[in-house]
Order: sequence, then C-alpha cells, then structure tokens
Amino acid sequence: MKRTITYLFLSALLCLCGQAQLSAKHKNVSLRLTSYNIQHGEGMDKRIDHVRIARILRKAKAQVVAVQEVDSMTRRNGNVYALEEIGKKAHMHDTYAPAIDFQGGKYGIGMLSKKRPVSVRRIPLPGREEPRMLLVVEFKNYVVACTHLSLTEADRLTSAEIICKEAARWQKPFIVTGDLNDEPQSEFYRRMQEHFLFLNSPNEMTFPSKGPNICIDHIALYRNPAVTVSYHRTWVGPEQSSDHCPLHVRIGLYFEQSR
Repeated sequence: MKRTITYLFLSALLCLCGQAQLSAKHKNVSLRLTSYNIQHGEGMDKRIDHVRIARILRKAKAQVVAVQEVDSMTRRNGNVYALEEIGKKAHMHDTYAPAIDFQGGKYGIGMLSKKRPVSVRRIPLPGREEPRMLLVVEFKNYVVACTHLSLTEADRLTSAEIICKEAARWQKPFIVTGDLNDEPQSEFYRRMQEHFLFLNSPNEMTFPSKGPNICIDHIALYRNPAVTVSYHRTWVGPEQSSDHCPLHVRIGLYFEQSR
C-alpha cells in the first residue's frame, strides 16, 4: 500500500513538473513604447528644451523610447550629449547610434529604456541625402529597433529589405519604430506590411505637430507565428516640443520561447 501511495505521489509530482516546464516555455509581455522624432530637442517655439522632452516621456510611462534626430556634443545643442541629458531626467538608460558628423559632434538616433539592454546592433542603412542607421536593441523578452529612413524612395525600399532580414533573425517579438518618412499609401508601406503588423492607425497623424495632417511615424510588429498580440492601443501626443508628435503604444504579447 505504501509503495502504491509513493508511486502515485511521484507520478503526480512529475506531471506537475512537466506542466511547469511547458508553461515556462511561454511568456506574457506587456510593453509601453514611444517613438519620438525630437528635432534635436527644438520645439515649435524654436526653443531647445531637453527637460520638457523628458517630461513627456515620464508622463507616457514608456518602458522603451525610440528617439530620432538627436544630437551629441553639437554646437546648436550647447555641446551636450542630448540623449544622456534626456535619459537622466526621464530616469532611463541611453543607447546612441550616430549617423553623421555634425557641428563638431554627432547626429543620429537613439533609444532610452527603463532596463539595460541585453545586446545592441547598429546597422547602416542607405541614405542619398545623408547616411541612415538601424539601431537594434535586445531586451530579455523582446527586441526594439529604431530608425529614421531616407527621404529617397529607392533608399527606403532597400531599407525595408534590410529591416525584414534583421527581424527574421530573432525568435523574440521584434518591433520596429521611428520616423519612416513614408505614408500608408506607399509602396514601401505595402512591402513592409507583408512582414510587419502596423500597430498605429494610418489615420493617426504625426506630422507636423502643429496641425498634423500626415502619418510618417510608425510602430510595427514583425509577423512571427510564435507571437500573438493579446491587446494593443496607440495614440498620438498633442505636444509641440518638436515638429513631430510623439507616438505611443501599449501592447500585450504572448509568445513561445525557443529552448
């Protein structure tokens, strides 16, 4: 009798362990993300103010912020590392990806995050008027990429191929966001849609911040069969602390982890 009870107990224990291992392969992730082209911190009032940019980010309670048009040690920004200045005031870690030399310093894109990145990749993108960059930042349960694409359509189409190839490398949820310099009716958007789910509505206008009438800032999730969207909500901020409006998203993801 005792052997039977012991056997049943061990069988139940092994069954529970098996269920725990199965559930451990799956993750539920909730993420608050902001994309903001900050025009080197200059608002529509022509004032450069990093404090008010940080105030917007704190209000949004973003865990990750993709930032475009950010200066580092340039004369117009008073020779300060702007991303770090904003990050300190928003209580976030900064990751910078300079694209060009400008006014004695650098100019490019960056990312702010509540948690330190696991890894960072900086991938050059084509830009005929100026070099462009794709900043890919890995976190424990997801990957966020930031970019500011070229004004030239051919460059954007080539960039779409590079972005899709990069997204396919990752088994974690992959989100790309930024100033894509293209609208939902474009060929670039159509090609991206084949591989990405755009989270923001094409009716959510992001530029210019004073009377916005076009949608060129976007947030998109790579179409991975192992990743399911449980909910999402996007909205455009009304602030005029740049020539772009900040774009925000709250998203819930459920995905299966690979071993």
